[in-house]
Amino acid sequence: MAARWALWTFVIVNVVIVEVLFLTSGTGKNGVLTVAKFFGLHAAVLMLFQLLLVARLPWLDRRIGMDRLTVWHRWVGFTLLWTLLTHAVLVVLGYARLDDASMAKTFFALAGVPASLLGMLAAAIVVVIAAVSARQVRRRLRYETWHGLHLLLYVALGLAFVHQLQETTTFSSSAFATFYWWALWLFAFGSLVTGRIVLPVWRNAYHRFEVAAVVPESDSVVSVHVTGRHLDKLPARAGQFCVWRFPGHNHWWLANPFSLSAAPDGRTLRLTAKAVGSASAGLRHVPVGSRAFVEGPYGAFTSLHRTRPGALLIAGGVGITPVRALLEEEAADDVVVLYRVRSEDDAVLADEVRTLVGDLGGRLHLLTGRTGEGAPPFEPENLRALVPDVAERDVYVCGPPAMTTAVLTSLRALKVPARQVHAERFGLA
Repeated sequence: MAARWALWTFVIVNVVIVEVLFLTSGTGKNGVLTVAKFFGLHAAVLMLFQLLLVARLPWLDRRIGMDRLTVWHRWVGFTLLWTLLTHAVLVVLGYARLDDASMAKTFFALAGVPASLLGMLAAAIVVVIAAVSARQVRRRLRYETWHGLHLLLYVALGLAFVHQLQETTTFSSSAFATFYWWALWLFAFGSLVTGRIVLPVWRNAYHRFEVAAVVPESDSVVSVHVTGRHLDKLPARAGQFCVWRFPGHNHWWLANPFSLSAAPDGRTLRLTAKAVGSASAGLRHVPVGSRAFVEGPYGAFTSLHRTRPGALLIAGGVGITPVRALLEEEAADDVVVLYRVRSEDDAVLADEVRTLVGDLGGRLHLLTGRTGEGAPPFEPENLRALVPDVAERDVYVCGPPAMTTAVLTSLRALKVPARQVHAERFGLA
């Protein structure tokens, strides 16, 4: 809650500052251009907020969670799209009225002005990114293709920065305005470079991660043990995940987010993956002793967010991995684990989970069956039958998106307070 308050307070304060700058820096050449300036200033703030949301700053990430920050990033992105388009249309309309010309003629005339052309190019890139991020298109693209196109956003930001720099009414209406915009851009880009480049590079140089063991857990599941120097100083917690790269195993741009399947002990990190794609399927062939590049740890799926003495841990499929890690540091007096799988043969790490739950004096319910067969185990009445005091517990949920959505819907129906519900969704996009 503190992190959310800090983040949204930061946003509100900056919006207020922008409003004040808008009101005190003079009007445009006509009313339409004044409104266009209003939208342009707010588009700049939205762009900078986008950078902050994807900077992967540890303080925000471990308290809010990358999955939730990514959702906010998506919605802010579409808000930015419409704000930019509104700004662009109003600029063309304003100058068309000022020159008593058609909008088409005005558009091409503005395209001949360097500052305006840079803004147009930035807006065009944002439109392309928004188009490929629409769900119908996104589902048809490989993650690597979508991610590569998405990186064009940084080009758009550079163009927008120069566009803004050349608009004297924006950057230099006063000494305070100049200082404010430079400080805001430097803070946003500094956060991005620190969280996405400096920190990962420094951690990998310091810890020198390498593969210590590769252990097949079943025909389709493998665990990879990674060691390194001074791992006791790596700020990792049970329930978190890392983004893993194994040079020589895949191309450098191919990375996968895998949860830690064991609580960090200061000596090794363990990931456990199911073969659902070429990258995860090939992990069993990673050579022991080879280097690993690790980004993270990330995620807010940790005991840091505990609010109640009792805990209910719900996992589906390979989503058991962070739950299994949480069980190692679980200090609750009453632990219940619901593990949803198609069959007992698909229950990854079931023996380890059973042992850990037994050591805690808790209960494990292995819920087998295919979706659509029998009574849905996560319907509100069935969930209450399994765990009558569910509303009195912290509930951790990790699994496939459909299962996670079904569980969260039932928890709301059972009136489990939102602060007691902690969910982790797979994927970076």
